[in-house]
Amino acid sequence: MNLRPEPLAFELSSPGRVGVALPKCDVPASPVPAGLLRPELRLPEMDELTVVRHFTRLSQKNFSIDTEFYPLGSCTMKYNPKANEVAASQPGWKGAHPLVADERNQGSIELIWRLQESLKAIGGFSAVSLQPAAGAHGELSGVFMIRAYHLARGNPGRVKMLIPDSAHGTNPASCTMAGLTTVTIPSDADGGVDLDALRAACDETVAGIMITNPSTLGLFERNIEKIAKMVHDAGGLVYGDGANMNALTGVLRPADVGIDVMHFNLHKTFSTPHGGGGPGVGMVGAAPVLAEYLPGPIATRKDGTYAMAMPSKSIGRMKAFYGNFGVLVRAYTYIRMLGEEGMRRLAESAVLNANYLKARLEKAYPIKYPRRCMHEFVAMGNFAEGVHTLDIAKRMIDYGYHPPTIYFPLIVPEALMVEPTETESKETLDAFVDVMLKIAEEARTDPELLRGAPHATPVGRLDEVAAARCPVLCYRG
Repeated sequence: MNLRPEPLAFELSSPGRVGVALPKCDVPASPVPAGLLRPELRLPEMDELTVVRHFTRLSQKNFSIDTEFYPLGSCTMKYNPKANEVAASQPGWKGAHPLVADERNQGSIELIWRLQESLKAIGGFSAVSLQPAAGAHGELSGVFMIRAYHLARGNPGRVKMLIPDSAHGTNPASCTMAGLTTVTIPSDADGGVDLDALRAACDETVAGIMITNPSTLGLFERNIEKIAKMVHDAGGLVYGDGANMNALTGVLRPADVGIDVMHFNLHKTFSTPHGGGGPGVGMVGAAPVLAEYLPGPIATRKDGTYAMAMPSKSIGRMKAFYGNFGVLVRAYTYIRMLGEEGMRRLAESAVLNANYLKARLEKAYPIKYPRRCMHEFVAMGNFAEGVHTLDIAKRMIDYGYHPPTIYFPLIVPEALMVEPTETESKETLDAFVDVMLKIAEEARTDPELLRGAPHATPVGRLDEVAAARCPVLCYRG
Protein backbone atom coordinates (compact mmCIF):
# COMPACT_ATOMS: atom_id res chain seq x y z
CA MET A 1 0.00 0.00 0.00
CA ASN A 2 1.28 3.46 -0.89
CA LEU A 3 1.16 5.44 2.35
CA ARG A 4 2.22 8.78 0.88
CA PRO A 5 -0.49 11.43 1.34
CA GLU A 6 -2.09 12.08 -2.03
CA PRO A 7 -1.34 15.64 -3.20
CA LEU A 8 -4.33 17.72 -4.13
CA ALA A 9 -4.88 18.67 -7.75
CA PHE A 10 -4.07 22.29 -6.93
CA GLU A 11 -0.65 21.25 -5.56
CA LEU A 12 0.17 19.46 -8.82
CA SER A 13 -0.67 22.51 -10.90
CA SER A 14 2.00 24.28 -12.99
CA PRO A 15 1.21 27.64 -14.70
CA GLY A 16 0.71 27.31 -18.44
CA ARG A 17 0.57 23.51 -18.47
CA VAL A 18 -2.35 22.05 -20.44
CA GLY A 19 -3.73 18.58 -21.00
CA VAL A 20 -5.56 19.04 -24.27
CA ALA A 21 -5.04 21.03 -27.47
CA LEU A 22 -8.28 22.41 -28.85
CA PRO A 23 -8.69 23.22 -32.56
CA LYS A 24 -8.81 26.84 -33.62
CA CYS A 25 -12.27 28.26 -32.99
CA ASP A 26 -14.25 28.46 -36.25
CA VAL A 27 -17.15 30.50 -34.86
CA PRO A 28 -17.22 33.96 -33.26
CA ALA A 29 -15.99 33.85 -29.68
CA SER A 30 -18.51 34.69 -26.98
CA PRO A 31 -17.61 36.08 -23.56
CA VAL A 32 -18.15 33.84 -20.51
CA PRO A 33 -21.42 34.87 -18.83
CA ALA A 34 -20.90 37.13 -15.84
CA GLY A 35 -20.56 35.29 -12.55
CA LEU A 36 -19.93 31.88 -14.12
CA LEU A 37 -16.14 32.10 -13.67
CA ARG A 38 -14.87 34.19 -10.76
CA PRO A 39 -11.24 35.41 -10.95
CA GLU A 40 -10.46 34.13 -7.45
CA LEU A 41 -11.35 30.56 -8.43
CA ARG A 42 -7.96 29.38 -9.59
CA LEU A 43 -8.29 26.21 -11.67
CA PRO A 44 -5.46 23.61 -11.69
CA GLU A 45 -3.26 23.58 -14.78
CA MET A 46 -1.94 20.08 -15.55
CA ASP A 47 -0.93 17.82 -18.39
CA GLU A 48 -3.08 14.79 -19.23
CA LEU A 49 -0.74 12.17 -17.75
CA THR A 50 -0.65 13.94 -14.39
CA VAL A 51 -4.44 14.10 -14.35
CA VAL A 52 -4.80 10.40 -15.21
CA ARG A 53 -2.27 9.32 -12.58
CA HIS A 54 -3.83 11.56 -9.94
CA PHE A 55 -7.32 10.14 -10.33
CA THR A 56 -6.07 6.57 -10.79
CA ARG A 57 -4.15 6.78 -7.50
CA LEU A 58 -7.25 8.16 -5.78
CA SER A 59 -9.36 5.31 -7.12
CA GLN A 60 -6.86 2.77 -5.75
CA LYS A 61 -7.38 4.18 -2.26
CA ASN A 62 -11.10 3.41 -2.39
CA PHE A 63 -12.29 0.35 -0.49
CA SER A 64 -14.40 -1.90 -2.67
CA ILE A 65 -16.13 -5.27 -2.50
CA ASP A 66 -14.25 -6.04 -5.72
CA THR A 67 -10.95 -5.91 -3.83
CA GLU A 68 -11.54 -6.88 -0.19
CA PHE A 69 -13.95 -8.51 2.28
CA TYR A 70 -16.68 -6.10 3.36
CA PRO A 71 -18.55 -7.57 6.41
CA LEU A 72 -20.98 -4.68 6.80
CA GLY A 73 -23.93 -5.89 8.88
CA SER A 74 -27.47 -4.78 7.98
CA CYS A 75 -26.37 -2.52 5.10
CA THR A 76 -24.93 -5.46 3.18
CA MET A 77 -22.11 -4.90 0.72
CA LYS A 78 -22.59 -7.91 -1.49
CA TYR A 79 -20.70 -8.88 -4.62
CA ASN A 80 -22.40 -7.74 -7.84
CA PRO A 81 -21.76 -10.31 -10.62
CA LYS A 82 -20.31 -8.75 -13.74
CA ALA A 83 -22.90 -10.63 -15.80
CA ASN A 84 -25.46 -8.20 -14.35
CA GLU A 85 -23.51 -5.27 -15.72
CA VAL A 86 -23.22 -6.86 -19.16
CA ALA A 87 -26.97 -7.42 -19.26
CA ALA A 88 -27.83 -3.89 -18.11
CA SER A 89 -25.46 -2.35 -20.65
CA GLN A 90 -27.17 -3.98 -23.64
CA PRO A 91 -28.31 -1.20 -26.03
CA GLY A 92 -31.94 -2.35 -25.95
CA TRP A 93 -32.10 -1.82 -22.20
CA LYS A 94 -29.69 1.07 -21.82
CA GLY A 95 -31.21 3.07 -24.66
CA ALA A 96 -34.89 2.52 -23.81
CA HIS A 97 -36.66 5.86 -23.43
CA PRO A 98 -39.23 6.05 -20.63
CA LEU A 99 -41.57 8.33 -22.61
CA VAL A 100 -42.00 5.88 -25.48
CA ALA A 101 -45.55 4.55 -25.72
CA ASP A 102 -46.16 1.16 -24.10
CA GLU A 103 -46.79 -0.55 -27.41
CA ARG A 104 -43.30 0.46 -28.57
CA ASN A 105 -41.56 -0.55 -25.34
CA GLN A 106 -42.87 -4.07 -24.91
CA GLY A 107 -39.48 -5.61 -24.09
CA SER A 108 -38.77 -3.31 -21.15
CA ILE A 109 -42.26 -3.65 -19.72
CA GLU A 110 -42.13 -7.43 -20.12
CA LEU A 111 -38.90 -7.52 -18.09
CA ILE A 112 -40.57 -5.45 -15.36
CA TRP A 113 -43.57 -7.79 -15.39
CA ARG A 114 -41.38 -10.89 -15.22
CA LEU A 115 -39.38 -9.43 -12.32
CA GLN A 116 -42.63 -8.57 -10.52
CA GLU A 117 -43.81 -12.16 -10.97
CA SER A 118 -40.51 -13.55 -9.66
CA LEU A 119 -40.61 -11.35 -6.57
CA LYS A 120 -44.27 -12.20 -5.98
CA ALA A 121 -43.34 -15.88 -5.94
CA ILE A 122 -40.36 -15.33 -3.61
CA GLY A 123 -42.37 -13.26 -1.12
CA GLY A 124 -45.74 -15.00 -1.47
CA PHE A 125 -47.46 -11.70 -2.33
CA SER A 126 -50.37 -11.12 -4.68
CA ALA A 127 -48.88 -7.98 -6.26
CA VAL A 128 -45.57 -6.12 -6.41
CA SER A 129 -44.46 -2.58 -7.26
CA LEU A 130 -40.95 -1.71 -8.37
CA GLN A 131 -41.44 2.05 -8.10
CA PRO A 132 -39.57 2.95 -4.87
CA ALA A 133 -35.94 3.99 -5.28
CA ALA A 134 -34.48 2.51 -2.08
CA GLY A 135 -35.27 0.40 0.96
CA ALA A 136 -36.38 3.31 3.13
CA HIS A 137 -38.37 4.65 0.16
CA GLY A 138 -40.18 1.33 -0.11
CA GLU A 139 -40.70 1.37 3.62
CA LEU A 140 -42.31 4.81 3.41
CA SER A 141 -44.52 3.51 0.57
CA GLY A 142 -45.75 0.65 2.75
CA VAL A 143 -46.60 2.99 5.62
CA PHE A 144 -48.46 5.29 3.20
CA MET A 145 -50.41 2.24 2.01
CA ILE A 146 -51.40 1.28 5.56
CA ARG A 147 -52.49 4.84 6.30
CA ALA A 148 -54.54 5.00 3.08
CA TYR A 149 -56.19 1.67 3.92
CA HIS A 150 -57.39 2.90 7.33
CA LEU A 151 -58.56 6.25 5.93
CA ALA A 152 -60.52 4.49 3.19
CA ARG A 153 -62.27 2.42 5.87
CA GLY A 154 -63.21 5.53 7.85
CA ASN A 155 -60.68 4.96 10.64
CA PRO A 156 -58.63 8.20 10.87
CA GLY A 157 -57.98 7.50 14.55
CA ARG A 158 -55.65 4.61 13.74
CA VAL A 159 -52.44 6.61 13.98
CA LYS A 160 -50.18 4.44 16.13
CA MET A 161 -47.46 2.25 14.66
CA LEU A 162 -45.77 -0.34 16.87
CA ILE A 163 -42.03 -0.78 16.28
CA PRO A 164 -39.84 -3.35 18.07
CA ASP A 165 -36.59 -1.98 19.44
CA SER A 166 -34.71 -4.46 17.23
CA ALA A 167 -36.11 -2.90 14.03
CA HIS A 168 -34.25 -0.89 11.40
CA GLY A 169 -33.57 2.69 12.37
CA THR A 170 -35.47 4.14 9.43
CA ASN A 171 -38.80 2.71 10.62
CA PRO A 172 -39.69 5.55 13.06
CA ALA A 173 -38.71 8.16 10.46
CA SER A 174 -41.00 6.61 7.85
CA CYS A 175 -43.92 6.64 10.30
CA THR A 176 -43.32 10.26 11.24
CA MET A 177 -43.17 11.31 7.58
CA ALA A 178 -46.47 9.53 6.99
CA GLY A 179 -48.13 11.37 9.87
CA LEU A 180 -48.22 8.43 12.28
CA THR A 181 -46.87 8.16 15.81
CA THR A 182 -44.57 5.39 16.98
CA VAL A 183 -44.59 3.19 20.07
CA THR A 184 -41.48 1.15 20.84
CA ILE A 185 -41.99 -2.49 21.80
CA PRO A 186 -39.07 -3.90 23.83
CA SER A 187 -37.29 -7.18 23.19
CA ASP A 188 -37.52 -10.09 25.60
CA ALA A 189 -34.58 -11.93 27.14
CA ASP A 190 -34.33 -14.13 24.05
CA GLY A 191 -34.00 -11.22 21.61
CA GLY A 192 -37.56 -11.55 20.28
CA VAL A 193 -40.55 -9.21 20.57
CA ASP A 194 -41.94 -9.00 24.11
CA LEU A 195 -45.44 -10.41 23.60
CA ASP A 196 -46.82 -8.97 26.85
CA ALA A 197 -45.71 -5.46 25.89
CA LEU A 198 -47.15 -5.94 22.41
CA ARG A 199 -50.49 -7.14 23.78
CA ALA A 200 -50.73 -4.10 26.05
CA ALA A 201 -50.11 -1.75 23.12
CA CYS A 202 -52.72 -3.27 20.80
CA ASP A 203 -55.78 -1.02 21.02
CA GLU A 204 -58.23 0.77 18.71
CA THR A 205 -55.60 3.39 17.74
CA VAL A 206 -53.15 0.87 16.26
CA ALA A 207 -52.51 1.26 12.55
CA GLY A 208 -50.08 -1.63 12.47
CA ILE A 209 -46.69 -2.97 13.39
CA MET A 210 -43.40 -2.64 11.53
CA ILE A 211 -41.32 -5.73 12.13
CA THR A 212 -37.91 -6.68 10.76
CA ASN A 213 -37.53 -10.43 10.40
CA PRO A 214 -34.80 -11.55 10.73
CA SER A 215 -34.24 -8.64 13.08
CA THR A 216 -31.23 -6.36 13.22
CA LEU A 217 -29.93 -8.71 15.90
CA GLY A 218 -29.62 -11.29 13.14
CA LEU A 219 -32.29 -13.42 14.83
CA PHE A 220 -35.41 -15.00 13.40
CA GLU A 221 -38.60 -13.87 15.13
CA ARG A 222 -39.99 -17.20 16.34
CA ASN A 223 -43.35 -15.71 17.32
CA ILE A 224 -44.02 -13.96 14.03
CA GLU A 225 -47.38 -15.70 13.46
CA LYS A 226 -48.56 -14.88 17.02
CA ILE A 227 -47.47 -11.28 16.54
CA ALA A 228 -49.33 -10.97 13.23
CA LYS A 229 -52.50 -12.46 14.71
CA MET A 230 -52.36 -10.15 17.73
CA VAL A 231 -52.09 -7.05 15.53
CA HIS A 232 -54.73 -8.28 13.05
CA ASP A 233 -57.15 -9.03 15.91
CA ALA A 234 -56.71 -5.41 17.05
CA GLY A 235 -57.62 -4.17 13.55
CA GLY A 236 -54.07 -3.28 12.51
CA LEU A 237 -51.88 -4.41 9.62
CA VAL A 238 -48.42 -5.96 9.58
CA TYR A 239 -45.59 -4.24 7.76
CA GLY A 240 -42.55 -6.43 7.12
CA ASP A 241 -39.18 -4.75 6.81
CA GLY A 242 -37.65 -7.19 4.34
CA ALA A 243 -34.17 -5.70 4.32
CA ASN A 244 -32.89 -9.06 5.54
CA MET A 245 -34.74 -11.17 2.99
CA ASN A 246 -31.43 -12.66 1.87
CA ALA A 247 -31.75 -15.02 4.85
CA LEU A 248 -35.15 -16.34 3.74
CA THR A 249 -35.32 -16.65 -0.06
CA GLY A 250 -36.62 -20.03 -1.13
CA VAL A 251 -37.12 -21.04 2.53
CA LEU A 252 -39.93 -18.87 3.90
CA ARG A 253 -42.43 -16.58 2.17
CA PRO A 254 -43.26 -13.61 4.44
CA ALA A 255 -46.87 -13.40 3.25
CA ASP A 256 -47.41 -16.96 4.54
CA VAL A 257 -46.78 -15.86 8.14
CA GLY A 258 -49.10 -12.85 8.12
CA ILE A 259 -47.15 -9.99 6.49
CA ASP A 260 -49.55 -7.62 4.68
CA VAL A 261 -46.98 -5.40 2.98
CA MET A 262 -43.21 -5.57 2.77
CA HIS A 263 -40.29 -3.97 1.01
CA PHE A 264 -37.10 -5.77 0.22
CA ASN A 265 -33.96 -4.25 -1.17
CA LEU A 266 -32.81 -5.43 -4.56
CA HIS A 267 -29.23 -4.56 -3.59
CA LYS A 268 -29.12 -6.69 -0.46
CA THR A 269 -30.77 -9.85 -1.71
CA PHE A 270 -30.56 -9.63 -5.49
CA SER A 271 -27.01 -8.33 -6.04
CA THR A 272 -27.63 -4.87 -7.48
CA PRO A 273 -25.17 -2.05 -6.65
CA HIS A 274 -25.23 -0.51 -3.19
CA GLY A 275 -23.43 2.40 -1.63
CA GLY A 276 -22.23 5.78 -2.74
CA GLY A 277 -25.74 7.19 -2.98
CA GLY A 278 -26.34 5.54 -6.33
CA PRO A 279 -29.65 4.32 -7.72
CA GLY A 280 -31.48 1.52 -5.94
CA VAL A 281 -34.84 -0.19 -5.76
CA GLY A 282 -36.86 -0.97 -2.64
CA MET A 283 -39.62 -3.06 -4.20
CA VAL A 284 -42.88 -3.45 -2.29
CA GLY A 285 -44.99 -6.58 -2.17
CA ALA A 286 -48.56 -6.66 -0.88
CA ALA A 287 -51.10 -9.22 0.23
CA PRO A 288 -54.63 -8.97 -1.24
CA VAL A 289 -55.78 -6.59 1.51
CA LEU A 290 -53.32 -3.90 0.31
CA ALA A 291 -52.57 -4.84 -3.31
CA GLU A 292 -54.74 -2.07 -4.79
CA TYR A 293 -52.90 0.55 -2.73
CA LEU A 294 -49.46 -0.15 -4.23
CA PRO A 295 -47.55 2.76 -5.76
CA GLY A 296 -47.65 2.70 -9.52
CA PRO A 297 -47.58 2.32 -12.33
CA ILE A 298 -46.89 -1.41 -12.31
CA ALA A 299 -46.51 -3.73 -15.29
CA THR A 300 -49.55 -5.71 -16.42
CA ARG A 301 -50.10 -8.38 -19.07
CA LYS A 302 -53.25 -9.09 -21.05
CA ASP A 303 -53.51 -11.33 -24.12
CA GLY A 304 -49.74 -11.30 -24.50
CA THR A 305 -49.51 -7.50 -24.46
CA TYR A 306 -47.74 -5.57 -21.73
CA ALA A 307 -48.71 -2.19 -20.32
CA MET A 308 -48.04 0.04 -17.30
CA ALA A 309 -51.11 0.72 -15.15
CA MET A 310 -52.05 2.26 -11.82
CA PRO A 311 -53.70 0.06 -9.17
CA SER A 312 -57.27 1.23 -8.46
CA LYS A 313 -56.52 2.77 -5.02
CA SER A 314 -52.84 3.52 -5.60
CA ILE A 315 -51.03 5.92 -3.30
CA GLY A 316 -49.52 7.29 -6.54
CA ARG A 317 -46.01 7.51 -7.90
CA MET A 318 -42.97 7.25 -5.66
CA LYS A 319 -40.50 7.70 -8.54
CA ALA A 320 -40.48 9.03 -12.07
CA PHE A 321 -41.06 6.74 -15.05
CA TYR A 322 -40.41 3.02 -14.35
CA GLY A 323 -38.21 3.57 -11.32
CA ASN A 324 -34.50 2.79 -11.66
CA PHE A 325 -34.79 0.52 -14.68
CA GLY A 326 -31.11 -0.44 -14.97
CA VAL A 327 -31.25 -1.86 -11.45
CA LEU A 328 -34.28 -3.93 -12.42
CA VAL A 329 -32.36 -5.48 -15.30
CA ARG A 330 -29.53 -6.45 -12.95
CA ALA A 331 -31.85 -8.05 -10.39
CA TYR A 332 -33.79 -9.96 -13.05
CA THR A 333 -30.51 -11.27 -14.50
CA TYR A 334 -29.41 -12.51 -11.08
CA ILE A 335 -32.71 -14.25 -10.32
CA ARG A 336 -32.77 -15.96 -13.71
CA MET A 337 -29.18 -17.13 -13.30
CA LEU A 338 -29.87 -18.68 -9.88
CA GLY A 339 -33.37 -20.03 -10.43
CA GLU A 340 -35.56 -21.48 -7.69
CA GLU A 341 -32.92 -23.85 -6.32
CA GLY A 342 -30.29 -21.12 -6.37
CA MET A 343 -32.52 -18.75 -4.41
CA ARG A 344 -32.74 -21.28 -1.58
CA ARG A 345 -28.99 -21.91 -1.68
CA LEU A 346 -28.46 -18.15 -1.45
CA ALA A 347 -30.23 -18.05 1.92
CA GLU A 348 -28.71 -21.27 3.20
CA SER A 349 -25.18 -20.10 2.37
CA ALA A 350 -25.73 -16.65 3.93
CA VAL A 351 -26.94 -18.26 7.16
CA LEU A 352 -24.17 -20.88 7.14
CA ASN A 353 -21.43 -18.28 6.66
CA ALA A 354 -22.76 -16.09 9.47
CA ASN A 355 -23.07 -18.97 11.91
CA TYR A 356 -19.58 -20.19 11.02
CA LEU A 357 -18.09 -16.78 11.82
CA LYS A 358 -20.15 -16.49 14.99
CA ALA A 359 -19.07 -19.93 16.23
CA ARG A 360 -15.38 -19.12 15.67
CA LEU A 361 -15.50 -15.63 17.20
CA GLU A 362 -17.97 -15.77 20.08
CA LYS A 363 -15.40 -16.83 22.71
CA ALA A 364 -13.33 -13.74 21.96
CA TYR A 365 -16.21 -11.36 21.20
CA PRO A 366 -19.22 -11.79 23.57
CA ILE A 367 -22.71 -12.22 22.07
CA LYS A 368 -25.63 -10.69 24.00
CA TYR A 369 -28.20 -13.04 22.47
CA PRO A 370 -26.26 -16.30 21.88
CA ARG A 371 -28.93 -18.01 19.77
CA ARG A 372 -28.25 -19.48 16.36
CA CYS A 373 -28.18 -16.48 14.05
CA MET A 374 -29.48 -15.97 10.55
CA HIS A 375 -27.51 -13.94 7.96
CA GLU A 376 -25.63 -11.78 10.47
CA PHE A 377 -24.76 -11.62 14.16
CA VAL A 378 -24.09 -8.88 16.68
CA ALA A 379 -21.07 -9.19 18.96
CA MET A 380 -19.79 -6.76 21.60
CA GLY A 381 -16.44 -4.98 21.55
CA ASN A 382 -16.14 -4.03 25.23
CA PHE A 383 -14.30 -7.10 26.49
CA ALA A 384 -10.92 -5.46 27.22
CA GLU A 385 -10.09 -2.65 29.64
CA GLY A 386 -10.10 0.74 27.94
CA VAL A 387 -10.89 -0.59 24.46
CA HIS A 388 -14.12 0.15 22.60
CA THR A 389 -15.80 -1.13 19.47
CA LEU A 390 -14.59 1.94 17.56
CA ASP A 391 -10.98 1.02 18.38
CA ILE A 392 -11.49 -2.51 17.08
CA ALA A 393 -13.08 -1.18 13.90
CA LYS A 394 -10.19 1.24 13.29
CA ARG A 395 -7.61 -1.50 13.87
CA MET A 396 -9.33 -3.71 11.27
CA ILE A 397 -8.46 -1.10 8.65
CA ASP A 398 -4.75 -1.73 9.28
CA TYR A 399 -5.30 -5.36 8.30
CA GLY A 400 -7.10 -4.45 5.08
CA TYR A 401 -10.68 -5.14 6.19
CA HIS A 402 -13.58 -2.75 6.05
CA PRO A 403 -15.09 -2.50 9.57
CA PRO A 404 -18.50 -4.05 10.21
CA THR A 405 -21.45 -1.89 11.22
CA ILE A 406 -20.76 -0.56 14.72
CA TYR A 407 -22.95 0.74 17.56
CA PHE A 408 -26.09 -0.64 15.93
CA PRO A 409 -28.53 -1.98 16.94
CA LEU A 410 -28.71 0.33 19.93
CA ILE A 411 -29.98 -2.37 22.30
CA VAL A 412 -26.59 -4.13 22.22
CA PRO A 413 -23.77 -2.37 24.13
CA GLU A 414 -20.71 -1.63 21.99
CA ALA A 415 -22.33 -3.46 19.07
CA LEU A 416 -20.21 -5.02 16.35
CA MET A 417 -22.54 -6.22 13.59
CA VAL A 418 -21.02 -8.70 11.15
CA GLU A 419 -22.55 -10.02 7.92
CA PRO A 420 -20.36 -12.13 5.61
CA THR A 421 -23.06 -12.68 2.90
CA GLU A 422 -23.34 -15.89 0.90
CA THR A 423 -20.71 -14.93 -1.66
CA GLU A 424 -17.59 -15.27 0.49
CA SER A 425 -15.47 -18.43 0.58
CA LYS A 426 -14.39 -20.35 3.68
CA GLU A 427 -10.80 -19.27 3.04
CA THR A 428 -11.84 -15.61 3.18
CA LEU A 429 -13.82 -16.18 6.37
CA ASP A 430 -10.93 -18.04 8.02
CA ALA A 431 -8.51 -15.24 7.18
CA PHE A 432 -10.96 -12.73 8.68
CA VAL A 433 -11.29 -14.83 11.85
CA ASP A 434 -7.50 -14.95 12.24
CA VAL A 435 -7.32 -11.16 12.09
CA MET A 436 -10.22 -10.67 14.51
CA LEU A 437 -8.66 -13.07 17.04
CA LYS A 438 -5.34 -11.27 16.70
CA ILE A 439 -7.06 -7.92 17.32
CA ALA A 440 -8.79 -9.36 20.39
CA GLU A 441 -5.39 -10.42 21.74
CA GLU A 442 -3.94 -6.97 20.98
CA ALA A 443 -6.85 -5.38 22.85
CA ARG A 444 -5.82 -7.23 25.99
CA THR A 445 -2.04 -6.93 25.71
CA ASP A 446 -1.54 -3.59 23.94
CA PRO A 447 -4.74 -1.51 24.11
CA GLU A 448 -2.89 1.66 23.12
CA LEU A 449 -2.17 0.09 19.73
CA LEU A 450 -5.94 -0.09 19.06
CA ARG A 451 -6.70 3.33 20.50
CA GLY A 452 -4.23 4.89 18.05
CA ALA A 453 -5.39 2.91 14.99
CA PRO A 454 -5.39 3.03 12.03
CA HIS A 455 -1.62 3.19 11.56
CA ALA A 456 -1.20 2.01 7.94
CA THR A 457 -3.37 4.51 6.09
CA PRO A 458 -2.63 7.82 4.33
CA VAL A 459 -4.32 9.65 7.23
CA GLY A 460 -4.77 8.61 10.84
CA ARG A 461 -7.92 8.58 12.94
CA LEU A 462 -10.11 11.52 12.03
CA ASP A 463 -12.04 13.72 14.43
CA GLU A 464 -15.51 13.01 13.07
CA VAL A 465 -17.25 15.43 15.44
CA ALA A 466 -15.00 18.33 14.43
CA ALA A 467 -15.39 17.40 10.77
CA ALA A 468 -19.16 17.57 11.06
CA ARG A 469 -19.16 20.85 12.99
CA CYS A 470 -16.39 22.63 11.09
CA PRO A 471 -16.28 21.21 7.57
CA VAL A 472 -13.58 22.38 5.18
CA LEU A 473 -15.37 22.67 1.85
CA CYS A 474 -12.79 24.32 -0.36
CA TYR A 475 -9.03 24.28 -1.01
CA ARG A 476 -7.20 27.09 0.77
CA GLY A 477 -3.59 26.24 -0.14
